[in-house]
Amino acid sequence: MSQVEEQKRAPVLDPVHRVSEIIFGLIMALTFTGTLSAATAAREEIRTMMFAALGCNLAWGLVDGVMYLVQTLTERTRNFTLMRRVRSAVRPQEAHAIIAESLPGRLATLISAQSLEEMRQGLVALPEPPLRGRLGWDDYVAAVGVFLVVVLTTFPLVVPFMVFQETAFAMRASNAVAVVTLFVAGYMLGRHSGGVAWRSGLVMVMIGLVLIGSTIALEGMAE
Repeated sequence: MSQVEEQKRAPVLDPVHRVSEIIFGLIMALTFTGTLSAATAAREEIRTMMFAALGCNLAWGLVDGVMYLVQTLTERTRNFTLMRRVRSAVRPQEAHAIIAESLPGRLATLISAQSLEEMRQGLVALPEPPLRGRLGWDDYVAAVGVFLVVVLTTFPLVVPFMVFQETAFAMRASNAVAVVTLFVAGYMLGRHSGGVAWRSGLVMVMIGLVLIGSTIALEGMAE
């Protein structure tokens, strides 16, 4: 396999991606547990809720895994296309413009013409890229990882309903698990970004609770 085909990519479960998937799965599961009534919910109703939450997250985990593969293939093909455009540019200035356009945000304004030229020369020195990107075994393994993150997020929330007979106590335990998970997710993002980790954890708890409440309220309006 050529050097171009062995291009490095960010790990699929980098902190931002991982936390986003965890929060998504958490919110999906809580839209089911949050609609239960602590006073009137029967065991059969709780059992139905657990299967519904698991089934929903199985479906969305599958969608997320497939869309990860689509995104990976699209980005890889786009990168090869940009590389060919740079290599076929008639003048170095044209190649510089192509490279600058591909850079995120305002990064292009911070890079000197000399740095752009070094990038151009590095791309020209690489082997000819393939016509389109291809998925490898590690991409499929990563897609399975995305699927598992979404699905496994459901289990900590439904375990209290499986362990405790008293519905009210099980709901409190499940909500406590949700709050702790949201805090940990925000803490991870804060540490990854270099911010104040505990503050990011608290902010994520507030954002998550608002999103969960809004989702449950919108579902109630639709009924």
